[in-house]
Formats: sequence, structure tokens, C-alpha cells
Amino acid sequence: MIIGSVRCECMLYSAQSLKDKRSVILSILRKATNGRNVAASEIDFQDAWQRTRLAFVSVGTSKVRVEQELARALSLIDGRVDIERTDTVYEWF
Repeated sequence: MIIGSVRCECMLYSAQSLKDKRSVILSILRKATNGRNVAASEIDFQDAWQRTRLAFVSVGTSKVRVEQELARALSLIDGRVDIERTDTVYEWF
């Protein structure tokens, strides 16, 4: 069994309120977990308007499959213009 996790810090430069920020983040988290083998959560900076830290975790029998799931989750961030990924840390268990 392979457990992979990725934490990424992100900036939301156009967010003018926590409501704006949460709208973007909830969209990403829902899409990341929808029908996939991924758990996702905002783990830091909940009260900051333009900064967040997100975590994605996947469990599987193959490291390649887990990497694919995590890469797909990160691509949801990278494909948006209203959020920028600034720091990413992978961990394997």
C-alpha cells in the first residue's frame, strides 16, 4: 500500500474577501474529490484573503497510480487563472 500526500501553498491575488477565496477553494476541492481516490482540504490560512495551503492525499497499491491522482488534483489549481501555486511538498508513506 502506498500513501501519497501533497501540500501546496497558493496565492489568490484577485480575492477581495474570504467569500471570494472560499468560492475558488471549494470549487477546486470538490472537483479534486469528485469520483476520485483523493481526499482534499484547506489546512492553513483559513482567515487570510489571498493565501491558502491545500492538502491532497491518495492511497493505492501503485505509486504510479497515486502520483497520477495527485498530479490531476494539482492540475486543477494550475489550470486556473485566479489562483497560483507557489510552494509544493510531496510526502510518501
